[in-house]
Amino acid sequence: MGKQISLRFSALVRKQPLFSSGEILERLIAEHGDGTLDLLQAVITEHLLPKDVACGLWGESLAIAWVDPITSLISEEALEKLPAEIAGKVQCIPIYVIDNVVTIAMADPTDTGMIRRVSQIAQCPVSAVFSLPADIHDAISIHYATEKGLEESLAELAKSMVVLHEDLGAEELSALSESAGVIEIVDSMVFFALRERATDIHIEPQEQFTRVRFRIDGFLRQVLTFVRKLHAPIATRIKILSLLNISETRQPQDGRFSVNVGSNKANFRVSVIPSQYGEKVVIRVLNITGKRDVMTLDKSMMSQTVLRPFRRLIQCPNGILFVTGPTGSGKTTTLYSALHDINSLDVNISTIEDPIEIQLAGVNQTQINHQIDLDFAAMLRALLRQDPDVILLGEVRDLETAKIATEAALTGHLVLATLHTNSAPQAIIRLIDMGVEPFMVAPTMIGVLAQRLVGRICEKCKESYFPDREVLLKYFEEDGIKDVPFYRGKGCPACRNTGYSGRIAFHELVIMTEEMRTLITEGKSVSAMVGAAKKAGYRPLRYDGLKKVLLGLTTIEQIEEHSSLEWAQ
Repeated sequence: MGKQISLRFSALVRKQPLFSSGEILERLIAEHGDGTLDLLQAVITEHLLPKDVACGLWGESLAIAWVDPITSLISEEALEKLPAEIAGKVQCIPIYVIDNVVTIAMADPTDTGMIRRVSQIAQCPVSAVFSLPADIHDAISIHYATEKGLEESLAELAKSMVVLHEDLGAEELSALSESAGVIEIVDSMVFFALRERATDIHIEPQEQFTRVRFRIDGFLRQVLTFVRKLHAPIATRIKILSLLNISETRQPQDGRFSVNVGSNKANFRVSVIPSQYGEKVVIRVLNITGKRDVMTLDKSMMSQTVLRPFRRLIQCPNGILFVTGPTGSGKTTTLYSALHDINSLDVNISTIEDPIEIQLAGVNQTQINHQIDLDFAAMLRALLRQDPDVILLGEVRDLETAKIATEAALTGHLVLATLHTNSAPQAIIRLIDMGVEPFMVAPTMIGVLAQRLVGRICEKCKESYFPDREVLLKYFEEDGIKDVPFYRGKGCPACRNTGYSGRIAFHELVIMTEEMRTLITEGKSVSAMVGAAKKAGYRPLRYDGLKKVLLGLTTIEQIEEHSSLEWAQ
């Protein structure tokens, strides 16, 4: 039974509209004590109240704010105030510093003695807020994770496995992968990736060693290497987590796993393929449940010339609106933003996703499951009997799904979907190439938004410069050319000396017009459709990219790196 901290918590719980069972609450109080942290955790675990509501009430009962350190932005300046060893020992984590006062998350923010000791160590005043103990523990693991710490752990593990052979059997590898050292290494690698905001983890066996690279802000960066003999146990541990066949090393395998991060879950998709020196493992970081707030369209930095017509399109009562681009270009994020914009009590919105990346309040979300043949097409057929107004399709992958989607648009539904094409006009041809008849595409499609994600200039080391005239002539007409400042990042510790921190999107929007519908029906070329789209205001991705270069958001090098023939239409 935990120490009593809050005298008012259970009374506040009973007053909540979402609270449903007084009997269960009384049982939990009898088991855990009234006003204890154990009771709070039990209220969340038993789903008597959502986590944010229950923790908010706990903070209210103490007259102290609640902060979730897993979902909050934690500043490096704050972390430097408290060494990792002390944070781990006293189980508190600095969040941010304002006016030389460090805000620290604690499980018991009423412990004045602990606050005083932490203040002495931090050498500044401390303001305490409340966080769940599990959230604090895992936030410490994430935010104090470093390359040095991982390298030291790997070195210790290698020493303990001095007689390890590379030709171990499946049973031996399985036993080895369950050892505390291997589990700690994999967990630390995952936590370090979360800290670095990595979207992918590449574990690649080479002839003499294994290297680990993270994709951060679109760039692959090597973060560490370790001896070859550790590769098989680490790869096997990941395969076990992903429910893959550990005895099969000659065939590609795909799987998923989740890791508890405080009271949230981090979700990952795993791909394993055989390579010359062993199995290469790539882990895609999908999301942390509860961490990602929905980015609104207003905060997406979409140019107004694209944003205004795009907003009009998502208000249409029926039709198909596609968002296109390569994998990892932010298509799903844009669609979530659109749903957030139109979500209201009088609109029935349903989604079909693989996987569900963000939980949207008031939206009916379904995840497909290939193991039971619940694919996009099967789910879409069923969903049409649920009286939807708006349907979000995670991806149109095949002819069957595309046909059902066009039929849904014809029968009075607004369908939002993603498609893999290099440009917005190509989406039209792609749909026809899949087998959808042009006479079905023309009346149902209302627009296509294409986008790319590129590196954003680090604000901490941003500087302006004037490029050579030859560079300007490459992008601007000579008649109107003048000295135009461009921007770049010099490189600093905050951006790992890359000059980039975060990402920004370029967009292009094709709005369907009657002329374009006629061209589609007649089977005209992409170039003809581009000409018609320009009459309705279409500008290619390159145009939007140059605008954002001039605004100091990204560099001209990013345009070149992501350039393609389609950009120059």
